[in-house]
Amino acid sequence: MSRTVTVFAPSPVLRVLVEPTAGGGVEVHLHPGGQGVWVARMAARLGAQVRLCLPAGGESGTAVLALLEAEGVEARAVRTGGDTAVVVLDHRGHEGAQDAEEGGRVAASTATLTRHEVDDLYGTAITSALDGGVLVLTGPEHDAVLPADVFRRLAADARGQGTTVVADLSGTALEQALRGGVDLLKIAHDELPGEGEAAADDVPELLRRARRLQDAGAGAVLLTRAAEPPLLLTASGEAHGLQVPSFTPVQFRGAGDATSGAAAARLAEGDDVLDAVRTAAAAGAVNVTRQGYGTGHAAAVAAVARRVRAHRLD
Repeated sequence: MSRTVTVFAPSPVLRVLVEPTAGGGVEVHLHPGGQGVWVARMAARLGAQVRLCLPAGGESGTAVLALLEAEGVEARAVRTGGDTAVVVLDHRGHEGAQDAEEGGRVAASTATLTRHEVDDLYGTAITSALDGGVLVLTGPEHDAVLPADVFRRLAADARGQGTTVVADLSGTALEQALRGGVDLLKIAHDELPGEGEAAADDVPELLRRARRLQDAGAGAVLLTRAAEPPLLLTASGEAHGLQVPSFTPVQFRGAGDATSGAAAARLAEGDDVLDAVRTAAAAGAVNVTRQGYGTGHAAAVAAVARRVRAHRLD
């Protein structure tokens, strides 16, 4: 029987995209966005029952919630006094760009949470997590959104009651979540703590840094490496390389969020971490073939997952 995936999403955003048409005109698109939204979308696409815990305020927050409802994602919103963040991107003149964020940033706003709003968001997330099976922690847009200690408390309190915790974090939020303990950490190679940035193909150094994260509180570590195939360090310390089919990319952003959402969905279904990571790697590979973030179809992900192979590195 499947269990619920709760996604903690402190920084949702309303995305307004201006897209050129073949006839020289424009189309304007509205999308709910932010890391937590993209993670939740992928988990839902793979059939998980998803609860997205997020703050929402003002006209932009109302629009985000309506768009999520249209997608079929269950939003558990904390209403805020401030507006939900908005970004307006003009893609005219940037056709074919493989970075989906490339384009004229016409306008952007940010959002922070008050002390009482943080309390309400924590309460909403932990209530959902304790009633479900998997909690995914996604990061804030910037450090001022909410105190980083919230990530420690959520991780510790959820795991203490038997909920599986997945984290897709970096920086201070990651440090705090590790103090609480996480079962699966998904992290990009260029976000690994350490002296300088480790090269994507320097497997020994990447695994050394991943083991340091385990010493700090991570169970399994899934390491994405841009165009290189992911690496997995299991909770028992076994290192695996993944062989993943490669496809001509349309854009690269969002692959990591799709990876995290897919991993959470499969863990909620009872997969062990290695099987969950195979599907996660497939979801990341499918995502680069699409313009949308976390929009890969379940059938495509399943077809690619059947071709993903794992091999021991030690």
